[in-house]
Amino acid sequence: MAYKRFFACRKYSITLALLLLLQVCNAQADFTKADNWLKDNLNELGGRAVLVIFKDGKMVYNKAVNEMSRRQKMIGKFIARRQGKDADQVLQDFTSATKERIASCSKWLSAALVMTFVDEGKLGLEDTIGKYLPVMSKNGKGGIKIWQCLSHLTGINSGTLKESINTMKNVQSMDEAIELIAKEPMEGEPGKTFHYSNTGLQIAGAVIEKIGGKSFEELFAGRIAKPCGMVNSDFGHGKVPLPAGSGWSTAEDYLKFVTMILNEGSINGRQVLSRNSVIEMQKNRVAKDAKIAYSPAEAGNWGYGFGEWVMDNAIAGTRSNAVTSPGLFGSFPWVDNKLHYAGFLFTFNINSKGRNERYRELKKIIDEAISK
Repeated sequence: MAYKRFFACRKYSITLALLLLLQVCNAQADFTKADNWLKDNLNELGGRAVLVIFKDGKMVYNKAVNEMSRRQKMIGKFIARRQGKDADQVLQDFTSATKERIASCSKWLSAALVMTFVDEGKLGLEDTIGKYLPVMSKNGKGGIKIWQCLSHLTGINSGTLKESINTMKNVQSMDEAIELIAKEPMEGEPGKTFHYSNTGLQIAGAVIEKIGGKSFEELFAGRIAKPCGMVNSDFGHGKVPLPAGSGWSTAEDYLKFVTMILNEGSINGRQVLSRNSVIEMQKNRVAKDAKIAYSPAEAGNWGYGFGEWVMDNAIAGTRSNAVTSPGLFGSFPWVDNKLHYAGFLFTFNINSKGRNERYRELKKIIDEAISK
């Protein structure tokens, strides 16, 4: 009789285990539509793309698709020759560990770095930049505030993105970069004039170098990259980093960063940013009556917080449910606070036509998969 009870209990335990396993499998999100989206949009994404999704404490999706067209390969080889690089290396397939330029995705990283100084009480969002950069005061711009620098609301006429990048190529130091910015004309009132550019974050980067006593690269490595476990992320190691656009990273690395943001500043048991700083970063700072001097077409009608776009038309001063910081080359990171997940589309393609629509479409597909 005892043997019968033993085998009956054992049979019941095995059955229960199988049922639990089946329940877990059934509970997993179905990313079939995401697979199809990647295939359908691969040409517009440059022929190479990686999509990673984080939910419930783990990476729940990691997909790399590579199928460059003949034309894309020819262009890639041409660019490689002009830059003196190995074509095979430039055209290698993307994986979640591939390191590439992330352009304006850098802005999110840089704003977070600035906020670490706010958390420590070494910097205030209402502080004026003239307090740290006398050259800005000498040129009538000392009253611009730190929060305005993080939200592209300095009121400084920055010129086009191309002009700004070309100017910075010849700059030899951060001080020289700030001197050039200080001489730029104003185009509107600080806090009320939005101009998406490199200017504000370059100023903020210079400020934290003065406070921290280290280079921007060193500050990023020690305060963001290391605690987040981002071992393959940096700002290009040039003479003068561009906080708004010279970042390099991988899909795996950047997902760690947005995971930290998703967890309201915490990752691997460490509080990298305070919860309050994460919330402040996600508040729309662009008022309805603000003058829009320049906003990229791929941003659509999104508002802007600190280093990131707010995706749900949040009223100025309120926290957004979803935030992002897409880059010039097509990479698209985002955090959804409502559904509590994070994602990163890693690509490299200069053509920006139709990006905003694609971003919205992809996010909607992932939202639906996560919600089921």
